[in-house]
Amino acid sequence: MKRDTKTAGKKDALAELWPSQHAEKSVPLLKSLHILTRDGALNADSRRKLTQVLHLTQLLRPALETLLKNTDEPVIADVGAGKSYLGFILYDLVLGPAGHGRVVGVEAREALVESSRVLAAQSGFTRMEFMASPIADATIAGGRADMVTALHACDTATDDAIRFALRHEAKVIALVPCCQAEVARLLEGQSGPLRQLWRHPIQRREFGAHITNVIRGLVLEAHGYKVRVTELTGLEHSMKNELILAERHQRSNAQARGELDRLIGQIGVRPALLDTMTA
Repeated sequence: MKRDTKTAGKKDALAELWPSQHAEKSVPLLKSLHILTRDGALNADSRRKLTQVLHLTQLLRPALETLLKNTDEPVIADVGAGKSYLGFILYDLVLGPAGHGRVVGVEAREALVESSRVLAAQSGFTRMEFMASPIADATIAGGRADMVTALHACDTATDDAIRFALRHEAKVIALVPCCQAEVARLLEGQSGPLRQLWRHPIQRREFGAHITNVIRGLVLEAHGYKVRVTELTGLEHSMKNELILAERHQRSNAQARGELDRLIGQIGVRPALLDTMTA
């Protein structure tokens, strides 16, 4: 029988990406998430999606393992979860084998929350739960989330994720922002010594997105987090590729607060996220 090399190549791609010790048992989950097709193949779009989530999982693994070692029942909150790809894969590869720790998915669309609940039950993922709520209104029982993730939360939804993380005293925060528009809107018509940086609409959009993430990093630093900003994956996998990783080391950082205040004074706009800063 002639081998279908096109389909076989797509299946082989999963073997390249997925940890070998998990590959066989994870196939039903990946099919249910529609990352794999019914015949077990991996198409180009799914490969890009899976590459992003797996890479983020590996970047988070050291912090997750520390939480699992030092906390009886760490809580990982995946906010703006969508279909909860990240939450399911974190559970499948890390929390499930560890035998403890909870994943809480926060998503405003009730249909997605219900389908995630069904899949978690079918998969035997008993320490996964899902909350139908906008990020801004969500509160986890007990008021604690040890790690907060937000993968491609659009525009100010990423800021809602930061507020959620601060409200829940998160030790670790991982953000991959998407489609930042608030600062670009605020810059429109804004004068000042730096106005040439955003005079043209396309440059205003790009500059606004960049400044937004700079401000987010400084806000987290001012709240006592050590912040690292890096690429999530290669640009061939996602154009929304900036990853903000933050781990809390202290309650506040006056130097970062001063840098933030100076930056805001220079650009002359104040995004709503700064309302999290106390006087």
